[in-house]
Amino acid sequence: MTGAVNNATRTGSILLVFALVGTAALAWTFGLTHPAIEKSEQEEKLKLLNQVMPVALYDNDLVASQKNLPPDDLLGTRQPSHIWFARKHGQPSGLALEAIAPDGYSGDIDLLIGLTPAGDVLGVRVTAHHETPGLGDYIDITKSPWIRIFDHHSLTQPEIKLWKVKKDGGTFDSVAGATITPRAVVRAVRNVLEYFAKHRDELLGPQPASKQRSSS
Repeated sequence: MTGAVNNATRTGSILLVFALVGTAALAWTFGLTHPAIEKSEQEEKLKLLNQVMPVALYDNDLVASQKNLPPDDLLGTRQPSHIWFARKHGQPSGLALEAIAPDGYSGDIDLLIGLTPAGDVLGVRVTAHHETPGLGDYIDITKSPWIRIFDHHSLTQPEIKLWKVKKDGGTFDSVAGATITPRAVVRAVRNVLEYFAKHRDELLGPQPASKQRSSS
């Protein structure tokens, strides 16, 4: 009986040593690879952000400026989303934020949108979607330039009633036979512009008096 107990104790000790060694090895490997993985993820995130926020417009650490936004109907979000703040010489020079077009043909279309402090669109990118291959491909910048259609537009250019696809009496082109997808994206971008107009001061701070007078 004593021999069996000793064997069990010895086996348990050996297993414990192996477990400790294995855990230590995993921790060492994680510590060795995590910084490289994190750096790679940050670089990929910055590449994406720079598609809607040109490098020339900021001199701060754009990735590190990330903040959370609460869910909002105008953003199409049902859980907290992210926003990034661009600054140049210490002054706000733009922002990039996440939004969702919830009414795509096959569900949510995730968007990243860059804006100037004046509310002009710097760029729009689709970061994820489930649209039908072929019909929905053109919203992907790697397959079509269509998404650039929003560049330099604002809530007043065109006027808000024209923020629709041409089939609905608006300004924006759509692909023949595939109106639901562009209709959803156009509506989502317009909603983001409305969100920014509503929350601009709390996001970027009050506009200088001279700009307020010139825009009135």
